[in-house]
Amino acid sequence: MISYILYRLIMIAVQLLTWAVILQAIVATLIAFNVLDTRNRFVWSLADFLARVTDPLLRPVRRRLPTFNGIDFSPLVVLIILQVIVVPVVDYLYAGIHTGVWQPLL
Repeated sequence: MISYILYRLIMIAVQLLTWAVILQAIVATLIAFNVLDTRNRFVWSLADFLARVTDPLLRPVRRRLPTFNGIDFSPLVVLIILQVIVVPVVDYLYAGIHTGVWQPLL
């Protein structure tokens, strides 16, 4: 029971991070093309919140990834890492604990 709750919390956190990265990429693109005005208090607050949430994930990728004519591919790389590496690993660990292959720590 505890392992299922922990598994669901981790998966919800991954889903929220995925949506935050997608929204941050969309908002940053719209700001770059002057569709959204950062002088608007709501737009600035939204962009600042999304940047603060996603920056710890995106910053290490941005440092290692070269720039391609001003196009930022770091959100794509982070989304691939989250969906291709993190989700299957968490699923595999939960399946191992749930079926009794590994004994849970709790």
